[in-house]
Amino acid sequence: MGAVVTVRVKVNRKSVVWYLKGGGGVAEDLKDRASRIAAAAGEGMEVDYAVGRSRARASVRTATFPARKAEAKTRALSRALDAGR
Repeated sequence: MGAVVTVRVKVNRKSVVWYLKGGGGVAEDLKDRASRIAAAAGEGMEVDYAVGRSRARASVRTATFPARKAEAKTRALSRALDAGR
């Protein structure tokens, strides 16, 4: 076995926050993935997107009663998650 090497890494916090908040195409990628998931899940799914203090986020939710029923009975939204990959 070789000698143990200690490595120090200094993270550029401003750059990491900029990237997580949507810089470098992250925001567009999140919106695109959420839209694909909503389309695959079917009618009544709604995409929600927001940029917070430290990161961008996107979510898909059931917006209508028939969509909620489809999720409860056939897991339509849960099964559509692969569309976002």
